[in-house]
Amino acid sequence: MDNSASQTAISLALSGKWKEAISANLDILNKSPNDTDALCRLSRAYSELGKFPLAKKTTTRVLEIDPGNQIALKFLEKLKVAKKTNGAISLPSCNESFLEEPGKTKLIQLMHLGEPENYVNLDPGEEVKIVPYSHRVSITSLDGEYIGRLPDDIAARLKCLIKNGNKYQTLIKSVNSREVTVFVRETEKGAKNSPSPSFSSEKIDYVSFTPPELVHKDVPNVSTTEESSED
Repeated sequence: MDNSASQTAISLALSGKWKEAISANLDILNKSPNDTDALCRLSRAYSELGKFPLAKKTTTRVLEIDPGNQIALKFLEKLKVAKKTNGAISLPSCNESFLEEPGKTKLIQLMHLGEPENYVNLDPGEEVKIVPYSHRVSITSLDGEYIGRLPDDIAARLKCLIKNGNKYQTLIKSVNSREVTVFVRETEKGAKNSPSPSFSSEKIDYVSFTPPELVHKDVPNVSTTEESSED
């Protein structure tokens, strides 16, 4: 695979230049007809331009080559639930997924993004995972592909809350070539954390090297000793 051609195709998709993305991926496929990554990008570009029959045909081709391809399987499911609206076909809106609740939800821009191919095919409303480690909290796809990290102040707080029983749902809010934003919602509160809110409505300036539990008085005391190696 031509890595430069692949990166060009990814950049075009992240910039929303879908016609150019189709041409770029077709050029790759002329040389490598079984390139499943290019086929996945092509099906996404077709769908963005409303060419759903071509998107379905291309996605089916991916599954003929790689029956276990998770990107293609998930995308095919999205196409199956597509509905016709005024002669066009569109995927169901997921705006209700982003209803804000004070203290329970937060929009977060990720840091230290991973490889673009790990998130280029993600859609707003698509669920991802919070994965706490000793020194960070990462966001990954459901398949475990690294997308990015939470800012250190939010990560420190959520690690404590998760350790004490809180559970969260995380959805993609927006994706472009420079940033990925996720929407995090508290879905279950651990008994030890009540009545601590997951997210403060006030901006908190953390003092360098000050443990987060000393700043957030309402967070239960937990050991600050971390493992010498991360999971």
